[in-house]
Amino acid sequence: MLISKPVRAVRSYTQRLVAPPHVVFPLLCPVREAEWANGWDPVRVWSASGVVEEDCVFTTPGEPAAVWVVTRLDRARFFVEMVKVTPGVTACRLTVRLEQSAEGCVAQVCYRHTSLGPPGDEFVAGFSESYYASFMREWEQELNHFLRTGGKLPRGHS
Repeated sequence: MLISKPVRAVRSYTQRLVAPPHVVFPLLCPVREAEWANGWDPVRVWSASGVVEEDCVFTTPGEPAAVWVVTRLDRARFFVEMVKVTPGVTACRLTVRLEQSAEGCVAQVCYRHTSLGPPGDEFVAGFSESYYASFMREWEQELNHFLRTGGKLPRGHS
């Protein structure tokens, strides 16, 4: 058995969203995310309900493709946890928690990437605070645009 010290990047960000949690939460779904997120296009989704649910599994394209599993879904507390494994690259735990705010809600978004080898070491090194903040601001802008207009933010306007 080989036991290795993890090469890991943990990043958290607080998004400010313009709708209450009960409106935002259903959009945190592999199917519904395609309605508002540019470039989000899962290859396949395994879901009994057709949308996000505990034990929902989906894949996203890449070399290699990533496999995601919804490990926790608490609709009453507006919390979702997913695990994403990109074989030979990284294992990631993503958590999102929504809380009511005066303007709508805040989303606490945390990614925890652990390297699974040299390609993962490179990925983790590039998953910097500045990269993550930029990624989260783009996600926040796209989601807020959808919440305000019902449509996707045109590419290049984030």
